[in-house]
Amino acid sequence: QVQLVESGGGLVQPGGSLRLSCAVSGFTLEYYAIGWFCRAPGKQREGVSFISSADGSTEYADSVKGRFTIARDIAKNTVYLQMDSLKPEEAAVYYCAYAPHAPDGGMGDWRYDYWGQGTQVTVSS
Repeated sequence: QVQLVESGGGLVQPGGSLRLSCAVSGFTLEYYAIGWFCRAPGKQREGVSFISSADGSTEYADSVKGRFTIARDIAKNTVYLQMDSLKPEEAAVYYCAYAPHAPDGGMGDWRYDYWGQGTQVTVSS
């Protein structure tokens, strides 16, 4: 049974950092892409970053490049999103997602068939 469980969200001041975790089960990270997405109140879900299956290559939304880092630990079946220099406008629910049919991943959410329940990130002083 495929399952994705996010953790690590919380309240952080502007400029602060958080590390989100996505623990997966029911499949092996080595062979599938994982994406991170966010949805802020009143906005559509947006792609933040993804890591592809074969070579672990990564991509980021332009707005987070240089501040966010995605990484995976295959042995732990966990994907991480390190978020530094957070901005108030980045407050949102963050989701990880699994793309069983798109090993190269992508920033479009239509590529992903399984989603976690999300973890809330609040950026406020």
